[in-house]
Amino acid sequence: MINIKVRNFYYLIAGALALLFAFTHAWNGQSAVLPALDITAMSKDTQMVFTYVWHIITAENLVFGIAFIFMSIQSEQSKTRFAAWMITAILIVRLTVILGVTALLDVSALADTFIDSVAIVIYVALIILGTTMKKNSPVVSKDV
Repeated sequence: MINIKVRNFYYLIAGALALLFAFTHAWNGQSAVLPALDITAMSKDTQMVFTYVWHIITAENLVFGIAFIFMSIQSEQSKTRFAAWMITAILIVRLTVILGVTALLDVSALADTFIDSVAIVIYVALIILGTTMKKNSPVVSKDV
């Protein structure tokens, strides 16, 4: 029997969301986005770059999810803050690129980024809330 203590529920929820985002990003890419590429109008190199960039984001979400789940059970939460802030910075830059490129190429398509934008903002908010947890915050034990 392993005794696991969740010390930061914000990180735990952020980790679960990141795992969900990894799954949905991969699924959306494989089922809708990547097959929709016009194969005849695009070089094989361009297709390859688009595909691996898509999957880099999926892999990042997976790694972030695993990291936050492990960070949620760390006894010294102060040691996890730097990683949390770095991931937050990456997510804010990601959102800025999404919105900036969309606005630059087709400002009318900004509405199509609404759900992704809200998801990233909620994700970042949970992480920031997690960084504010004090040393004596409530801890819940879960026997596994």
